[in-house]
Amino acid sequence: MDVTSLPIYMLCMYIINIMHVWWSKGTTAVVTGANKGIGFEVVKKLLELGLTVVLTARNAKNGSLAADSLRRAGFQNVHFYCLDVSDPSSIAAFVSWFRHNFGVLDILVNNAAVSFNAVGDNSIKEPETIIKTNFYGAKLLTEALLPLFRRLVSVSRILNISSRLGSLNKLRNPSVRQTLESEELNNEQIDATVTQFLEDVSSGTWEKQGWPENWSDYAVSKMALNAYSRVLARRYNGKKLSVNCFCPGFTRTSMTGGQGTHTAEDVAATIATLVLLPPEKLTSGKFFMFLEHKKIISRL
Repeated sequence: MDVTSLPIYMLCMYIINIMHVWWSKGTTAVVTGANKGIGFEVVKKLLELGLTVVLTARNAKNGSLAADSLRRAGFQNVHFYCLDVSDPSSIAAFVSWFRHNFGVLDILVNNAAVSFNAVGDNSIKEPETIIKTNFYGAKLLTEALLPLFRRLVSVSRILNISSRLGSLNKLRNPSVRQTLESEELNNEQIDATVTQFLEDVSSGTWEKQGWPENWSDYAVSKMALNAYSRVLARRYNGKKLSVNCFCPGFTRTSMTGGQGTHTAEDVAATIATLVLLPPEKLTSGKFFMFLEHKKIISRL
């Protein structure tokens, strides 16, 4: 069979079907920002593969409707919780609820994110909100859930949905780039970098200081998320927890105004492939990118 000729979605499903199935109904995944788009499709795909999935969304009505639609489609292992990752009290309430109802976690997909720019619009509108949601939201939720990861032979998995806009080659500030490239990078340095960006935005000097030119606030939020993922992967090296990032590329979602080169369903199939890799094939500290020519590449 020439699998290279398959559409992306079918290719990913082919890969999953020939993999060793290590998961079961008792395998629990949490997907944030999942009432629509990529998050919703990831929940649906994991349910199709037999996992138990917690769908979260900050809008209670939209999240509940999304979960109900999946139940009507025959998926009874879906659960909904209203979670706003930008609100620490909401994170605390969710973690308490999850601990009481599930006890242990196997997979976390940090998908929740915001942007206030249309495609091609590079103005900075609400940088604090973007940083608070896209970076600190994912970080605080992850840290709160870390004690609940099962971390057995199957290896627990965290996949942070990121963007190549946050790649370090987008930085034109050599000092900041050197800091973030360091093998000794720590969380305090990441926080200081984000704070410096917000200060430069406030003073109107962010362009002169060499921050990313395209979707700058969004790019810096994802740059920080990528950096945090590397630090966390190093922290849990050899401790049965894999931490990676994934860039879905130019996907047709509400964030892109429906523009894009591929569908959320294509991306979800790829994400499912990554988070369900057999333990012996699993990597950590990697940045994966979705490419239109039917393959996934990774780099440090």
